[in-house]
Amino acid sequence: MSETEIQQLVEMGATVAQARAALKQYKNVEQAAERFFEGKFDHIKDDDVEMSSATDSKPVRPATPADDDDMGSADEQEDDDDDGGDYADYDSDFDEMNGIAGNVSTGNANVDPYSGVFFSKDRKEDVIEIEEVPETMLIPETNETVTLLTQGKWMKGCPEGGEQGFLFSLYTQLSSPSAPCPQDCGASISRSKGDFFALHPDFSTYIDRLRSRVTKICPRCHSKVCLACGEPVSVDHEKHVTTREDPLFHCSNLQGVILGVGLSMLEQMFNEQNQDQVDVGDSSIRTSKRRKTDGITSHDADDEDVLYYTNVQGKKAKGGTGYDGDITEDNTGQLKALAAQRSKDEKIGKLLTAIRVYLPNLNREGGGRTSDYLVHPTALAHLRRRFNYVCSNLLRNDSLADMSDRSILYFELLEWLETISNHEALASMMAMPIMVVASVKAINAKNGQIRERTVVYEGSAGPRELLEGIAIQAQAALKGLEGNKVPETLPEELTEEQKRMTVDMKEKVEEEIAAAISDENLKLLLFCRRILATVKAIDRSLRDTKGDAFVDRLHSSLPNISASTSAVQYRIEVGASEETVQRSYFEWATRVRFEYCDLTIPTTGGEDDVDLTPHYKFFYDNEARMLANSDIPKRSLAIAKELAILTTNLPVSWGSSIFLRVDETRVDVIKALITGPEGTPYHNGCFLFDIFLGPSYNQSPPSVKYMTTNGGKFRFNPNLYADGKVCLSLLGTWQGPGWVSGKSTLLQVLISIQSMILCDEPYLNEPAWSSSGGTPQSQAYSANVRRMVVKTAMLGNLKNPPEPFADVIQTHFRLKARSIFSQLDKWLSTDDGKPTMPDGGAYSGTFKSEGSGSSNGLAKDVEELKKLIKTLED
Repeated sequence: MSETEIQQLVEMGATVAQARAALKQYKNVEQAAERFFEGKFDHIKDDDVEMSSATDSKPVRPATPADDDDMGSADEQEDDDDDGGDYADYDSDFDEMNGIAGNVSTGNANVDPYSGVFFSKDRKEDVIEIEEVPETMLIPETNETVTLLTQGKWMKGCPEGGEQGFLFSLYTQLSSPSAPCPQDCGASISRSKGDFFALHPDFSTYIDRLRSRVTKICPRCHSKVCLACGEPVSVDHEKHVTTREDPLFHCSNLQGVILGVGLSMLEQMFNEQNQDQVDVGDSSIRTSKRRKTDGITSHDADDEDVLYYTNVQGKKAKGGTGYDGDITEDNTGQLKALAAQRSKDEKIGKLLTAIRVYLPNLNREGGGRTSDYLVHPTALAHLRRRFNYVCSNLLRNDSLADMSDRSILYFELLEWLETISNHEALASMMAMPIMVVASVKAINAKNGQIRERTVVYEGSAGPRELLEGIAIQAQAALKGLEGNKVPETLPEELTEEQKRMTVDMKEKVEEEIAAAISDENLKLLLFCRRILATVKAIDRSLRDTKGDAFVDRLHSSLPNISASTSAVQYRIEVGASEETVQRSYFEWATRVRFEYCDLTIPTTGGEDDVDLTPHYKFFYDNEARMLANSDIPKRSLAIAKELAILTTNLPVSWGSSIFLRVDETRVDVIKALITGPEGTPYHNGCFLFDIFLGPSYNQSPPSVKYMTTNGGKFRFNPNLYADGKVCLSLLGTWQGPGWVSGKSTLLQVLISIQSMILCDEPYLNEPAWSSSGGTPQSQAYSANVRRMVVKTAMLGNLKNPPEPFADVIQTHFRLKARSIFSQLDKWLSTDDGKPTMPDGGAYSGTFKSEGSGSSNGLAKDVEELKKLIKTLED
């Protein structure tokens, strides 16, 4: 027995003592593991000393063809431990659950191979990856030449030392030209590397050819042998009576190689489609990507590698904001692009479906097979790197509507996630950070045949974390699809009969609703429910495998919009660095940017109060009440898509952020707060807007009212009137490109206000003054705006915080206290000393670069504001 074989069994859940005993009795890992799962070695006690030595093995560097035996020296292995990363223990709760959640029906061993392993998003790994000149082979049956998957490609993307060893071992074994007969007859059975690693044009061809060649007859003793594991083929131990035994489920080696080759094909198809999009969109992007990648030049890397190595953490291209184009624009190209995308999604979806057949699945039709119970370590490696690479790119899509339109692909992706989470040996992957390419340090050619890259991997959000953002969007969309409904109140306790009747009634109502709503609404509804069902299934599996404490800790780190986050959690220590302060502010703003809350005005409940429709703390109260209990399917769908976008895409930053509050029962009743952008006379002021999504939304724009007016006295901008009117072409209140039905969004409106109205030189927003940039009049206008901002948007809002943004405003000023103090001092020192003009009218005369500010009340307001902010810090 070898240490590698012992480690393989340990990864499958055995103790070292159990692994040694099993390997003494059985000559290969597969047979030993199978008997171990049957509980044959449960009586053997744990050997703590040996377990420690086995599970504390160091990572190894991947072998290269020129240096197959060098799996990493001791010094290199020790260096791998000292990377200085702040590792989070994803399994620290497991020991407390040993014998409860971790045990499985097949024995007392924990099947989770990652128990006790440390993973972190702060982790970084340097890995040397190789690329050889690809081999080819001729397929006699079709007379076609196909490429063979090289060892470098087989191992690419794997930063885990232990997994590298398993990948290398399986590739080496299946590349050998022969296997000895397991019956000890002395014969050797020939096999071909191309049987396992040929990259055929499609996956089904690969499967058919492998199925026809994986089982051979020994020329001497005539026994049937599996070429993947070298063991006799017998169906006696399989209990499948409904279907013919498939030789591809004979052993876990086959599982590992099929998933490896299949996911390699998937990755290649995914990269090619992404490259097509880059080429069609802008050929210069491709050149730019090559130029920006460390160490990669056009003659040193092929297209696939450039795309793979530059797709760092699935970063998405920036989209346009602000005004939305002409209503009469030609959308022919868009329709063609959608059709092309649909075709590509169908191809990837079909390939995912075909590969999913070979995922470990104890619930497959006909019962679990040997490879379902005995998961090969390379299967885990392939899923963690190749599948996670594709998965993370798809899950970083920030548009639920786009995902719904591409449901043929995303439904299959959700099937994969649920299948993986349902297997105890794979479930942990859902919570683990995904290691992605951060940079490529160098490319060195050896002997003109082999190239080596030093690739830096770093942790990024795992599948469950990525799903949370989509789940938040799905929950918001469901709220929008449900319309303006009053929450149902049910008795706290029901009899069994009442529960059954309630369920039956609920199902009947849901059927009636499904029949009534449009196909498009139903499509989005079903997709949202599928997303939430997948999230629930993953959490359930993680609780069963890892325990409640693990899942609770995971949930605490996920984005959350269901409840307000206590401001007390975000305190700045005295002497904290500017970087720490800004990071805390960003984390806080991200968590509280979107929330549901109660915006209704409590009723008195008098006997004469016949109208039970609630009132709202809202400028458009009458309009909202008129639409109470309305059911407008097109509007509901538009609001559902809008909410899905807003929940996770509101911009937050140290410079300026947008916060939204939506009524929990009336999703068309919305309040917004925008903090003034850095570098403008609005900086750090808090500007409030009431927003109503009217009966014809999204065919027409939302209604928006500006509320920070000092009681209707201050006009902060040529586009923000003292009476609350917002002049913006998107809203139809100003000339220019207007609202485009079905395309324009509330998010565009908010960002347009943030960037185009709350701008650095507001004087120029008045058409008559648009050519007066930098003039004394423009500078005096900005100084006047700053005084109004301090008095109303800062001091006024802090003294009397408007609902429901009291916590947001107070925390905003508390976390940014140091920065705001410096800002106020600068504004005071550069004020022109002129009296505040409420209407912001034009100014004449020479601008004074400095002034005391004492004659216009600015100094007094600044002093009072500083005192209030200091009380927040106590």
